[in-house]
Amino acid sequence: MIKEKIKILNIVGARPNFMKIAPIHRLMEASEKIEPILLHTGQHYDRIMSKIFFTDLELPEPQIYLGVGSGTHAQQTGQVMIELEKVVLELKPDLVLVVGDVNSTLAASLVATKLQIPVAHVEAGLRSCDRTMPEEINRIVTDSVAEYLFITEDSGQQNLLAEGVSPDKIFFVGNVMIDSLLFFKNKARGSDVLNRLNLDHQPYSLLTLHRPSNVDNQQNFIQILNAFEKIERKIPIVFPVHPRTRKMIDQLDLGARVEAMKNFRLIDPLGYLDFLHLMENATFLLTDSGGIQEETTVLGIPCLTLRENTERPVTAELGTNVIVGMDTDKIVNESFRILAGEFKKGEVPPLWDGKAAERIVGILEDKQ
Repeated sequence: MIKEKIKILNIVGARPNFMKIAPIHRLMEASEKIEPILLHTGQHYDRIMSKIFFTDLELPEPQIYLGVGSGTHAQQTGQVMIELEKVVLELKPDLVLVVGDVNSTLAASLVATKLQIPVAHVEAGLRSCDRTMPEEINRIVTDSVAEYLFITEDSGQQNLLAEGVSPDKIFFVGNVMIDSLLFFKNKARGSDVLNRLNLDHQPYSLLTLHRPSNVDNQQNFIQILNAFEKIERKIPIVFPVHPRTRKMIDQLDLGARVEAMKNFRLIDPLGYLDFLHLMENATFLLTDSGGIQEETTVLGIPCLTLRENTERPVTAELGTNVIVGMDTDKIVNESFRILAGEFKKGEVPPLWDGKAAERIVGILEDKQ
């Protein structure tokens, strides 16, 4: 008698999820034991940008698209739960796999658990210890119901054990974000983004900024802009600007200040390969993104994190990341240290070797 394949529902909802699910889904498709189903909740509702990312990451079209769109945290989480429950009841998967810490991650975990379907959480155990961040709540709740907790760094295990999670549910597998980075790095080098932006053969810094604590708070945003005004006199700052951030610049009456900075270049959001190429060639990164802290550490590029904390402490302990918060002087001083060649040299954390997805799929093949 032929044993039926393990049916696994892979959930994505926002662009950071795509890089994490891509290597896992690719290996599941090649597995003789697993039948993967890719479901996109539509939490990130820019279909054009989603399509670019799916193309760049060589992901197939999702078999299921819920199209939930934007809304408050409660609206978005609730809508995903309502629509996803119908799908899960029909498909009856053996396992639901979620990645990261977005609202779709939380919603899918709750739906599966209520229907007594095991949950696997990729990137489990990360904690900023800042419960004002919606992502922190999503991480904590998801980890509390998951049966398989796949961790990227030692802090993940320490956090989960402290929260009472059974050690036999925790698996140190490495970092799937790095799987994607290493898999596509050579392909990204074929991007013409530097030429399109007239950045060939010149130094520049690269910025991402989207967290509400930075862009919704006028005082915090002004402190950060104060730093940028000094940095851009020394080196151009290239800023692929999140639509929400662009809206807040106008709402907070900061448009004139932004336009007055001649070397502060706002550009449209980029696909994965273009951004990876831009990142690999940058002198340094300024960011409030978690994933970029990890990617710069592996690329050996200095990273200044514009937050008071990080849920990825290994990037600061071993890697190239320095937490500068919203302190104008600290942002400027650390930027100028980089330009003077005085910045720390990092190292790559354990198991960030491009094989995390192999370990995850292997564990699921054996355990199910």
